[in-house]
Amino acid sequence: MTPLPRHATRLRSRRALRVGGLVLTGAVFLVAAGVATAYVDLRSAIEVSDVDALLATHGERPTLSANPDDPFAGRDLNILVMGTDYRGGENAALAGAGEEFHSDTTLLVHISGDRTAIEVVSIPRDSLVDIPACPLPGGGQSSPRRGAMFNEAFTIGGGPTQDIAGAAACTIVTVESLTGVPITDHVVVKMAGVIPIVDALGGVTMCLPEPVKGSKDVDLDLPAGEQTLDGYTSINFLRARKGAGMGLDLGSDLERIKRQQAFVDSLLREVLRQNVITDSPRLYRLVEAALRSISTGPAMASPRALAGLAWSLRNIDPADVVFTPVPVVDSISQPGRVEWITEQADPIWQRIIADQAPDAPVPGGGGTPADGGEDASEPPPGGDGDGGASPPPSGPETSPTPTPTPTPSLLPGVCPP
Repeated sequence: MTPLPRHATRLRSRRALRVGGLVLTGAVFLVAAGVATAYVDLRSAIEVSDVDALLATHGERPTLSANPDDPFAGRDLNILVMGTDYRGGENAALAGAGEEFHSDTTLLVHISGDRTAIEVVSIPRDSLVDIPACPLPGGGQSSPRRGAMFNEAFTIGGGPTQDIAGAAACTIVTVESLTGVPITDHVVVKMAGVIPIVDALGGVTMCLPEPVKGSKDVDLDLPAGEQTLDGYTSINFLRARKGAGMGLDLGSDLERIKRQQAFVDSLLREVLRQNVITDSPRLYRLVEAALRSISTGPAMASPRALAGLAWSLRNIDPADVVFTPVPVVDSISQPGRVEWITEQADPIWQRIIADQAPDAPVPGGGGTPADGGEDASEPPPGGDGDGGASPPPSGPETSPTPTPTPTPSLLPGVCPP
C-alpha cells in the first residue's frame, strides 16, 4: 500500500482489541456501526494526521473523556469525514495520474450523546462558500477566500506539499466557520481504500431501480435489480458523476450524494445482516482492511478507542441513521455551482449543536419535514414557486385527516429489509 503523502505518521499497535463494528466506524463514512464485540490479535498500521497543533489558534477544541476504552464516552460527537481524490499510489491506478488534491466527498457525522441516533449531513463539494484563513503546516496562514468552491479548503490547507493534516485542518476550520458546529475529530478516506473493505465483507447488496452506466472514465455498467457490488464496482459506483441511470444523466454532484448515501446505508445493513462479528477470521480481515484505509487524528487512531465507540453503538437501529442534504439552490453568478439556503440550513446546525435527533422521514419521501424532503431547493409540486402551497380545491368542509405517524423510507438503491 502506498501511504498518503507527507507528514502522515504511522501508529502501530499489538493489542487484544474489542472490535464490535470497528470497520464501519473507522473507515466508511463512520456511519455504519452497531455490532457486538470480539477480541482479535490485530497488528495494523493506522495513518495519523494530527491537526490539533494546527487548530490550536482557532479556539478551544472539544475535550475527550479520560476513559481509555472509549475517549468519546459520555458526549455527542461531530466527526468530519473526507474522501479525497488524491491520485498518488493505488489511487492513480484506479482513476489515472493527476495533480488532484481535493475533498471529493465531505460528510458531517453527528453521533448522539445517548448513542441512539446518527445524522449524516452531506456537504456538496460544488458549494460556493467563504473559506476563512487557515493554518498552514509550514507556519503562517492562508488568505481568506470569498465565494470559493467548498472542496478548495482541502487543497488550500494541504498546500504545495499536499499535506493531509493541513488539508483536514483547513476543511475543519471552514466547516466550523460556516456552521458553528464544533468538530470532535476527523477521518480522511483514501479513494482506493474502499475496495479491500467491501471485498473483505464479501460485497454490498443494492437494489437498483434502473440500469446504471458510468461515463467512459468510470468502469460501471450495472443492470437494474438486486446486485452485489464488489470493491472495485463499489468505488466506481461512488465515483461516478456522469452517465445514465440514478441521476447520472444530470451530471450533478447532488445526485451523486444521493447515490453515495444509498451505498453507505446498504453497507450498514449488510454488516448487520451478516453479523460478521460471529466469524473471527472474516472479522479480522474486515478490521485490518478498514484500519489501512484511513488517516485520522490520534484519538480515533487508537483501535481500542474505535472499538469502544463501536461498542457504544451496538444497539443502534439502521432506521435511526438519517441522511440529511444541505439545502442548496443553483448559483446565478456561477452556473454549475450551488449556494446554501441559509434559513433552511441553520436549523440543521442548531439541531446538531443541541444534540437533538432529526425528525423522522416523511412517509414515501427522501427527506424530513424540517428540510422539505429530498431536495429542499425545489418547491413542492403544485406550489407557487416561492415555497407556498396551492390553495386546496373548493368543496364541502371535512374533518382534518389525521397526520400519519412518520416512518422511515428507504433511499433509492437500498434493498427492503
